[in-house]
Amino acid sequence: MHRCRVGLVGAGGVAQRHAQVLAGFDDVELLGVTDVLPAAATALATRHGGHAYADVAELLAAGPDAVYVCVPPFAHGPAEEAVIDAGLPMFVEKPVAVDLVTAERIAGLVAQRGLRTAVGHHWRYLSVLDEVRDLLADRPVRMVSGAWLDKVPPVPWWSRRDRSGGPVVEQAAHVLDLIRALVGEVTEVTAYGNGTPPPVDGADIDSVTTATLRFADGAVGTLSAACVLGWKHRAGLEILADGLALSISEDGLLVRDADGERHVSVDSEAARVAVDRTFVDAVRGIGDDVRVPYAEALGTQRLALAVADSARTGQTVRLAAPTVSPVLTSGVTVDA
Repeated sequence: MHRCRVGLVGAGGVAQRHAQVLAGFDDVELLGVTDVLPAAATALATRHGGHAYADVAELLAAGPDAVYVCVPPFAHGPAEEAVIDAGLPMFVEKPVAVDLVTAERIAGLVAQRGLRTAVGHHWRYLSVLDEVRDLLADRPVRMVSGAWLDKVPPVPWWSRRDRSGGPVVEQAAHVLDLIRALVGEVTEVTAYGNGTPPPVDGADIDSVTTATLRFADGAVGTLSAACVLGWKHRAGLEILADGLALSISEDGLLVRDADGERHVSVDSEAARVAVDRTFVDAVRGIGDDVRVPYAEALGTQRLALAVADSARTGQTVRLAAPTVSPVLTSGVTVDA
């Protein structure tokens, strides 16, 4: 294939990060950018090449080989549908939607067309994960504890539940996705929010959330999310197995067992590059290491929304067993 011509839908912070990575690939050309703020699209196109387009339809008419959809959670849906109608490979930044109906509709359309997709859960590319799996190969996981303790990001939509989905959906989804990858599927969630929004004008999300998780294989776990700090305090997970404790984050892996303690460093930027590199390779037909296609990301979306729904209602949420292909039902039930 010629250089892979990529179109970007969205020109915010996450789109800028992907554009910078893609610009470093010799086999990629940034064809163009579209954004609801034309000036933002122009600035990004000027910085990394390509043209600013008025809307998604105009961008698609320019003939990209693949499209990145990097929009806020509430804006997902229309752009993906247009890309799917065009029959193009599609990279979607997480979370894939603010709700489940939208995510399942898009998953169903992707499955019907058999399109190549990827979602930006770049933690799946952390270099220590193979070692983690080796360490756990003969030891069942007993307990996992995940956390994302951070601040409110400086974008106006983030503190609104109907815009971002809240901290669990928008931030802690990275942790939940890695939990699913390493520990397995969650079958039951009970969560609580504190009912108090962070000190930001117009906020209606819980400033802290905590949840208990029950896994299909019998393991149990917890998740904690907070946005009351002025800095990113901690994001990662701890896994306990018989005689083994693992702490995993973007910064590295800490292993504790009978032989003592050791730390394995991680280049977090390498994972951010790898999630783009593997998608481009797949589009060009020279690789197949996309670790989170849209159908897989749907599982994480279901789990994140189950936690958010349980915290909102105060009721336990049970998740149906994952299916081989996306279905157009919610997959969750709430106890009366």
